[in-house]
Amino acid sequence: MNSPTPLQRTEDSLRGLTVAEGILMVVLGLLALIFPLLASVWVTAVVAIAFLVGGLVGWINTLTRAARLRRWVSFWRLVIASLFLVAGLWMVHQLAAGPMTAAIQVAGLALALGVVFLLEGLVATVVALSHRQVRGWGWGLANGLVTMGLGLLILTIKPVNLLSVLGLLVGISFMFSGIDLLTFSASFHSQRHSGRSQ
Repeated sequence: MNSPTPLQRTEDSLRGLTVAEGILMVVLGLLALIFPLLASVWVTAVVAIAFLVGGLVGWINTLTRAARLRRWVSFWRLVIASLFLVAGLWMVHQLAAGPMTAAIQVAGLALALGVVFLLEGLVATVVALSHRQVRGWGWGLANGLVTMGLGLLILTIKPVNLLSVLGLLVGISFMFSGIDLLTFSASFHSQRHSGRSQ
């Protein structure tokens, strides 16, 4: 049996990183679905941690896969990962202000989540539609459309009703993103030597 070439080992490691990011997003999504009714401070803390971890992993994954991605895809993936990091850092900063700012935290969190989800959904939709020849592209499209819809929904929810649904919406978005990474994005790395890129 032939040993894998350096290119094959690189492809396997890139696919493994993408699968790991997908599993992380699914786990974070499940946690958000299990605990959707936490107090605003705890919701903010959980979402802030999820955004910080997701943004960091997104940066690492995109930089590692940059040679296989089109430049505009890499750019927008880094923009989305940066938005996740900025939103997470902003939420942590809001937490430090104390419980008296809970209403501002929730309103600010809704704005940050809505904008991030809208942009992330748009990028995922465009990427999926431009790669319909790749197995699993339908999951990428579903992820993009659902994420955009959630972004719009979050931006239109009244702050008084936000706490009861915020964790649920975040969980749904993270679950779809994780499934997208596990099915659609990972498929790019199974097409060795094909010359195709995202």
